[in-house]
Amino acid sequence: MRTPALFLDRDGVINKLVPRDGGWYSPRRVDDFEFNEGIQVVRETAAQLGLKVIVVTNQPDIARGRLDIESHLEMMGLVEQVLSPDGMYVCPHDTGDNCDCRKPKPGLLRQAIDDLSLSIDGSLLVGDRRSDIDAALTLGISSALLVSAQTERDFHLWRDCYVIRRTDEISNLLG
Repeated sequence: MRTPALFLDRDGVINKLVPRDGGWYSPRRVDDFEFNEGIQVVRETAAQLGLKVIVVTNQPDIARGRLDIESHLEMMGLVEQVLSPDGMYVCPHDTGDNCDCRKPKPGLLRQAIDDLSLSIDGSLLVGDRRSDIDAALTLGISSALLVSAQTERDFHLWRDCYVIRRTDEISNLLG
């Protein structure tokens, strides 16, 4: 029997983005990695509802040489310690690599679905970018946009997903 899942993007959903070069970006240093408030409660709620929790994250700074693998692994270790997800799937490629795993392509989601016998029905993906939402929609997975500084200007144009403003609102969508 297949199990529904809560798919969570990492940067901007699980952890806070960091200000850099006039914008908000993924942390590159472990010292900058800080969990979003309420994410542990979201994990607990998902578990109580019988949902698997899966991390799906693009990490192009690895391919760009801006994030060393040791720092990346240490940050993922923090996610493992705090959230104990049922699976973690990472795309280390840049946009120009044209891989199948970089969102908005659904490769990471497909891999998790196949590896862990997950059900699309009853699953939800929460992301903070259009690419997250598009990956979910490609497979027919419900999705929610966590509005961030990057999506603040145009999120009202998105009619194909739930829109939330705080991490703790994810639990409301689950129950």
